[in-house]
Amino acid sequence: MTITVKYHLSAQHSKVKIPPKVIVLGDSIVYGYGDLTGGGWVERLKRQWMVDGPVLYNLGVRGDRTKDVFVRLEQEYSVRGELRNQYPDLIIFSIGVNDTARLGKPNGKTFTSQEDFQQHIEKLLELGSRLCQVVFVGMIPVDESRMPFLSSLYYSQAVQYRYKEITREACLARDIPYLDLFEAWQERGQDWMSLHLGEDGLHPNSIGYQKILEEVGNWEPIRQIASQSLRL
Repeated sequence: MTITVKYHLSAQHSKVKIPPKVIVLGDSIVYGYGDLTGGGWVERLKRQWMVDGPVLYNLGVRGDRTKDVFVRLEQEYSVRGELRNQYPDLIIFSIGVNDTARLGKPNGKTFTSQEDFQQHIEKLLELGSRLCQVVFVGMIPVDESRMPFLSSLYYSQAVQYRYKEITREACLARDIPYLDLFEAWQERGQDWMSLHLGEDGLHPNSIGYQKILEEVGNWEPIRQIASQSLRL
């Protein structure tokens, strides 16, 4: 399915060269935890765009779940316009893995129930879509052999898959572009994934973040907004 993304650049863009503004909201993988080389995929993308690309804000918060991003979305959006009466042109969401953690034991209760997660993700997408154009970068698979995380959180690919599918289907229903990194990484096999994940089995290492950057950077919705900036 091909979706053409139309960014709502304001009328002032035709008078002065104001680059598109993009905000990325999510968790520690948006934040870039563990990437001592490049600061994460969002930071790496920001550096690529620094000279003549869109303005990019990294709004990743370690430990955030979907409901946490929903709570702070409007405030984050409203203060990132830089100029009076200006607002971001694109929201990139990348959230959900922290919702999937089982607490205390491999078969424990998930941090967010599947039913609650579906409600939270739908509310997040509805709100984001009312503000501006939205795209979604999906979660990557964890390495289950390295669990538990922080001695008490058990992540599994089986639970991840269910929550990923809820997110993908919610995006599809709203014509929101969704980048399925989970499937892309799984298809490359466990040995490949192990080389691209950090010691905790949850966060990418530096080469993993670089790979996410390449996948996001080559994704058509991101190429579109980058090219709009070049045409200003």
